[in-house]
Amino acid sequence: MCKPSHRTPARGGQENLAANQNYWTSTSNPGPSTVPMVTDSQSTELELYKLAVEMADRVSARRALANTFFLTVNTGLAALLGGNQLRWYVAVAGIVFALAWWWLLQSYRRLNQAKFDVINALEPELPVQLFSAEWRHLSAMKKPGRVWPLTAFWAWIWSYHELGTIERLVPIAFVAIYAVELIRQATS
Repeated sequence: MCKPSHRTPARGGQENLAANQNYWTSTSNPGPSTVPMVTDSQSTELELYKLAVEMADRVSARRALANTFFLTVNTGLAALLGGNQLRWYVAVAGIVFALAWWWLLQSYRRLNQAKFDVINALEPELPVQLFSAEWRHLSAMKKPGRVWPLTAFWAWIWSYHELGTIERLVPIAFVAIYAVELIRQATS
């Protein structure tokens, strides 16, 4: 069986996360080099697991498509704000689209969380726990709680940040752009 490569991240100075730990199997498995074969009693669980992983992947693909749509619309609306003769309703429409995008991302986040809860609940019944191992690895690389002094800031920058957290910042940035434009128009 091929074991995952566990390299120390290029930045952040973290120790090798795989030291004395087998991320492919749960800690209850007897040996790191053996993975038991799937028995007939586990075949149903395996099929359900494969279905759950496929469904989670499809939700992620739909989220990416929605991100593309909302990013295109918001970029177009923000570009229109550069025109001199535009009215306040362009900025308001932008705020509505950006907030709808943010709420949709929240919904996709909750849906994916539920799907991964199901996947993680099925994994102990299988000989290999891929998603649990991945999250254990990523959790060890999570960002520190503070960003000061400067060394803590750089550790925070180079640490793991969930995609959902990062992608929810983009609609908020667009809301800020539109709000500034509304203020500019109101004071002009």
